[in-house]
Amino acid sequence: VGFQKILTLTYVDKLIDDVHKEFRDKYRNEFQQKGTLGLLNGTFDFKDDFMRLLRDAEESSKVRAPTVMKTFEQSLKSQKTVKCMIETRGEKPKEKVKNKKNKGSKKEGTEAVAAPGKASTGDKQPSAAGEREELTKDEILQKNREEFFKRHMKAGEKSSKSPKPEAQKEKGKKPRVWDLGNSNAKVLDYSNSTTNGSVEACPVEEFDPDIAVGDRNREPGRLYDLEYESDDEAEEEKVIQNPSKPSAKKGGLGGMFGMLKGLVGSKSLTREDMDPVLEKMKDHLIAKNVAAEIAVQLCESVAKKLEGKVMGTFTTVTSTVKQALQEALVQILQPQRRVDVLRDVMDAQRHRRPYVVTFCGVNGVGKSTNLAKISFWLIENGFSVLIAACDTFRAGAVEQLRTHTRRLNALHPPESHGGRTMVQLYEKGYGKDAAGIAMEAISYARNQGFDVVLVDTAGRMQDNAPLMTALAKLIAVNAPDLVLFVGEALVGNEAVDQLVKFNKALADHSMAQTPRLIDGIVLTKFDTIDDKVGAAISMTYITSKPIVFVGTGQTYCDLRSLNAKAVVAALMKA
Repeated sequence: VGFQKILTLTYVDKLIDDVHKEFRDKYRNEFQQKGTLGLLNGTFDFKDDFMRLLRDAEESSKVRAPTVMKTFEQSLKSQKTVKCMIETRGEKPKEKVKNKKNKGSKKEGTEAVAAPGKASTGDKQPSAAGEREELTKDEILQKNREEFFKRHMKAGEKSSKSPKPEAQKEKGKKPRVWDLGNSNAKVLDYSNSTTNGSVEACPVEEFDPDIAVGDRNREPGRLYDLEYESDDEAEEEKVIQNPSKPSAKKGGLGGMFGMLKGLVGSKSLTREDMDPVLEKMKDHLIAKNVAAEIAVQLCESVAKKLEGKVMGTFTTVTSTVKQALQEALVQILQPQRRVDVLRDVMDAQRHRRPYVVTFCGVNGVGKSTNLAKISFWLIENGFSVLIAACDTFRAGAVEQLRTHTRRLNALHPPESHGGRTMVQLYEKGYGKDAAGIAMEAISYARNQGFDVVLVDTAGRMQDNAPLMTALAKLIAVNAPDLVLFVGEALVGNEAVDQLVKFNKALADHSMAQTPRLIDGIVLTKFDTIDDKVGAAISMTYITSKPIVFVGTGQTYCDLRSLNAKAVVAALMKA
């Protein structure tokens, strides 16, 4: 059994099964009556039975005759004639037909071909064989086909497999109907849609509110902070345990005095002491998606701050530098000017004007999606929203906002708000001037009494001068209350280039003495980066502006406010 490759035994499986059954049947009663004690104290004499089963298995293997290969005469190939193997041009061989139905249909076809020959006149039957010998095989085949078709045309029968050109012409080309799509073409027809943001013109769409909203147990209207579980306690244990390692190696008083000399605050920090630690910190920040230029500047500022400082008792250079870097990062993420959107909206309400927010950013960062999330948050706080579709360039941009408007109205119907429509879309189609549409939307919101206007703009790269000029014009003409730059958390060094050039374009193309720059940041796709949160540091360091909102998912409630300590904890995690 153990060496089947060396000695092949064909009866091994049968022998094992027989031994198993024999042993079980022989000692079954003893196991059932005595239980475990019977298993421990009992004696099992099974040698004779085993030898008998082995002999039986060997004899059965000898009795079984070895399989003999078939001879050619016994095979199916020998029954085929040479004539049936010859393939004529234009005729498919019958042997290659796979389905039984096809075989049946071919047999019927051959009978039908033979039928005209039988139906021929009596004087032609004797000479049929002679004529077939004189004609070639192709001519015979063609003649049989003609007779077959003539017979069926006279009878008025049509083959079920023959094409129907007339029926195809009548049917014409039909549109494809997808399994999960809507078969009603009117739902997809937006050619006659109104341009004043009327909700009644939008078709009602059925969808699952739990999928769109997400967490139903949350407090409505509340903007939760980012959460991150830090490993500070584990890191502190490591810092305490690390100094004890050299003493264990060195042993004796020398190791103990060396440890105390490194911990006791007896000297001031120098640049030479900090350089190795700062180099590791810089590489760590770059690995966490902080822009390389900003990581260098951060380490330089920490070095200047700590140079000449006397170290505290029982502190290492690493822990001192790390603590100073953490404080600097928290200070970066908490700018002096804090944006409070709800307070500013209520202040605009007192002045009887709409609060205008403009979203800008590069292509594909999630401006429209996060605009819908912010709309949902504002609606839950009791404010009515008008969405201005100023992305007149990207195909499908207006339809995307229309879908969000329809879903937001389904989640917050007018019946729940005293008959007041909480969100509407203002759009003028494609290829129009974005600044003009924004101006008309703000005027419409003022007349209709909307609380907030959210202006969606087209995505543009920071190097595209004409598009950057158009964005600066839109902001300069309409003077929004808040300009939000939408950036994704996946970027590294690109974040610096984007923000610097966006701010520069807004400053260069503004006519005012104090040009409007970016007021805040919306950081999107934060759920895709794990602990690589360096983009938040890069963006706030460049602009000195706060991160107002953080997008963390696909549902409307996946919107968070920035928690500086949580971001720094994730950034400093090893």
